[in-house]
Amino acid sequence: MLNLIYLQAQAGAQQNQWSFWIMMIAIFVVFYFFMIRPQTKKQKELQQQRDAMKKGDKVVTAGGIYGEIKEVQENAFIITIAKEVTIKVAKESVYADASDAQQAQAKDEKK
Repeated sequence: MLNLIYLQAQAGAQQNQWSFWIMMIAIFVVFYFFMIRPQTKKQKELQQQRDAMKKGDKVVTAGGIYGEIKEVQENAFIITIAKEVTIKVAKESVYADASDAQQAQAKDEKK
């Protein structure tokens, strides 16, 4: 009788162990598809956008400084922020000026 109870408890423990691993895998899959994958996609798009930036594009830095690209270097941009005022900014901290893109899109829609 005691052996039967022991075997049932052991079988239940194995079943609980499998359901634990299945639940852990399911949680990882959910995290991957809802958090990790979208973030890596967004980073790739941002990197492609930065690689496509060229002289004359309007940009904004991570610090909120608006300007226009004067020169593109390997790891940095030289940005004109005022008449005869230029700064050197790391590529990672530069974003395309969204207001400029919205104005261009509005002009295209009017045509």
